[in-house]
Amino acid sequence: MASRTLSRVAKALLAPALALGATIGLASAPASAAVWNSCDQWGNTSLNGYTLYNNIWGSGAGSQCVWANSGTNWGVWADHPNTGGIKSYPNSKKVINKSIDSLRSLSSNYNVSVPSSGAYNSSYDVWDTDYDYEIMLWVNYNGAVGPIGTSQGSVTLGGHTWNVYKGSNGSNEVFSFLRTSDSNSGTVNILPILKWIKDTKRWMGNETIGDVQFGYEVTSSSGGLNFTTNNLTVSSS
Repeated sequence: MASRTLSRVAKALLAPALALGATIGLASAPASAAVWNSCDQWGNTSLNGYTLYNNIWGSGAGSQCVWANSGTNWGVWADHPNTGGIKSYPNSKKVINKSIDSLRSLSSNYNVSVPSSGAYNSSYDVWDTDYDYEIMLWVNYNGAVGPIGTSQGSVTLGGHTWNVYKGSNGSNEVFSFLRTSDSNSGTVNILPILKWIKDTKRWMGNETIGDVQFGYEVTSSSGGLNFTTNNLTVSSS
């Protein structure tokens, strides 16, 4: 578990060069994918200012396909075995490239449809440009999944109440915020969370925020499960 974040960073950086890499499985994306779909392990594309990644990075993975009608409406079909360890993090990424103190706002709206079985989380993954810090915001989760690190109590920030965890994967610091009740739609005001980490807890300095990703960390989805991002928007100023 502790190595998952480093692996995901490496795979995300390699994805553009490996976009034509090996296809995982023979499953096909839903017919609704009018614009783009891919079953390639590192399949990716850019749509409407967002970059989409299939991103099958974990060991023991099965089949997975991603489809997109736009950068803000996309989904994943995944059939990963019922074994431990994260298999994939299919996601949509928006690049910010602004320091925390220079941001006036950073927020996101999300609306998802997720299965009632399997082991996964629906989460934001916020990174600084140097990949020294990872801020995860879990808006829902199911099955045998858990964050890196130790409990730091709970806090209400950005419109939600979170259980907070702090740890390290051996390469970078990881701050995980797990919503205290599952939500499939809402708005997250991300900037107050970053300022709380920086100014209140002093866990990091005035970092430049690079990527805001949103996706699904899938540990198991035996038999094939659908994860649908009905709408996702990330905005900053």
